[in-house]
Amino acid sequence: MFYREAGDFKTSYVEDSQTFPIRFDRWRYYAVVILAVAVVPFFINDYWANAVFVPFLIYAIAAIGLNILTGYCGQVSLGTGGFMAVGAYACYKLMTAFPDVSILIHVLLAGGITAGVGVLFGLPSLRIKGFYLAVATLAAQFFLVWLFNKVPWFYNYSASGQISAPERSVLGVAVTGASATASAKYLFCLAILFVLAWLARNLTRGTVGRKWMAIRDMDIAAEIIGVNPLTTKLSAFAVSSFFVGVAGALFFSVYLGAVEVGEAFGIQKSFLILFMIIIGGLGSIFGSFAGAAFLVLLPVLLKNVLVGQLGWATDLAAHVELMIVGALIVVFLIAEPHGMAQLWRLAKEKLRLWPFPH
Repeated sequence: MFYREAGDFKTSYVEDSQTFPIRFDRWRYYAVVILAVAVVPFFINDYWANAVFVPFLIYAIAAIGLNILTGYCGQVSLGTGGFMAVGAYACYKLMTAFPDVSILIHVLLAGGITAGVGVLFGLPSLRIKGFYLAVATLAAQFFLVWLFNKVPWFYNYSASGQISAPERSVLGVAVTGASATASAKYLFCLAILFVLAWLARNLTRGTVGRKWMAIRDMDIAAEIIGVNPLTTKLSAFAVSSFFVGVAGALFFSVYLGAVEVGEAFGIQKSFLILFMIIIGGLGSIFGSFAGAAFLVLLPVLLKNVLVGQLGWATDLAAHVELMIVGALIVVFLIAEPHGMAQLWRLAKEKLRLWPFPH
């Protein structure tokens, strides 16, 4: 009775094509935005920021980026961790070379540098696809990690091989370094995620997104009707790598503060983000959020229950977590290949017909 389209009239094409055409969806969206901006910053503490909110926001950016490439354009990538490392090291070099420039500019420039690297490693997609493209991007993952490990210039010849983020502020408020508060880090990442999610939503609903989906569904037919596979595939790699590079820069500078490339951006990071979009739903911006939230909250929940409540050993709880994630991926691939986003769409359809669901 409360989720109805009846009476929700549209009088223009702009109203009919908006992101949330149903009034109830718009109210729900506004409520979530108000809660995230006006409520959470006043109650967040260091534990919730470091364990849940900040990693969720950063992983959501990376998941959206990978979903653009894999979910919307159909180009499989296993090099997300390496591209996050490019964003992190680019941000570090910019922060140390230009200390007077805003950290926001550094993060965006790091995303731009990663976009260029992504286009370079996206060139094989013009000749190969599917499993072979996945192997090519996996090679990029290992090459980038090796490069940042073996070339001392990238970590400014540090004896430890680590990179550490110096303290930087936005509008006089520190967002990196030891003096950065939980609410400042959260709001900084939230603002970037909001803008990038809005950008991704509009790109995927416009001409560029339709070209991506045409290549994904049938590349030969898309080329016949005039879609240029060169510009379309490389634009998907560029936009995706930009998002992933921004996520890597935030992951290093705001979240961790100090990283070593092999530990922070190894192959497990690539698979983690791939699992996020598989569980959340390929070809869905909401699915990127849902998958990131699920795989960020699941370890926290299991750690509190298995270790904190039941007294299990930490390593045993970590193995159980991997088993649960693997089982869920198999279940989603078999029972619901479109992930949590499809489950959400089905739930909304049920609510539209309530109390007479089919």
